[in-house]
Amino acid sequence: MRAHQITLAALAVVAGLSLTACQNDGDDAAAQTDPSSVATASPSGGGPTSGGSGASGSDADSGKDTAAGAGPAEQDTQGKTAKCATAGLAITAKDNYIDGDPDATVAVEMKNTSGQDCVVAGFAGVDLKTNAGTISAERKGAPADPYVLKNGKTIAFAVNYPLNETGGSGVRITGLVVTPPNETKSVTLAWPGKPSLPVTDGSGDPVTVGPIGSAGQGG
Repeated sequence: MRAHQITLAALAVVAGLSLTACQNDGDDAAAQTDPSSVATASPSGGGPTSGGSGASGSDADSGKDTAAGAGPAEQDTQGKTAKCATAGLAITAKDNYIDGDPDATVAVEMKNTSGQDCVVAGFAGVDLKTNAGTISAERKGAPADPYVLKNGKTIAFAVNYPLNETGGSGVRITGLVVTPPNETKSVTLAWPGKPSLPVTDGSGDPVTVGPIGSAGQGG
């Protein structure tokens, strides 16, 4: 009977030790699966959350802003109308003198033959070739705003010069040299106006050129 009691007591002790061990194992397992322990152990910046708010997101936004700012500038450059070049203009001159006027006028016309619209403004350069040398026309009047000359369209300006009423042969005009505004290439035309200018000592009326668009008398 005493032996059975000792055996039962021993079994009770073993059972108690086993139960304690199981509880300790459960606590260890719970500690390993605790969410706070996993979050603390995760590498800095390696998880999806930190990646969403990291430098790569800022870079993407920065690139988007840069592209948006560049767009209008590219459109402005591509949409800009070029100036009218000498090679794209058909330039002609005709007599525009009206009887009774105190001076004479030649109208110079420039037709856009470039195949595209172009911008013209200001004054053309005008030189009269004569038997006494070259006479450069003086600018007269205020230039208008830049004008878009459509392809196939024409614009004109006036060259005014004094009439030779001295009765003498005067200074004989042999040619007209025209340089479009903001260009360096010129064209030489036959002179369509009166054949000569009066010989003066510099006190007479000068040869003048009006701004682009001044096709009438007086520039």
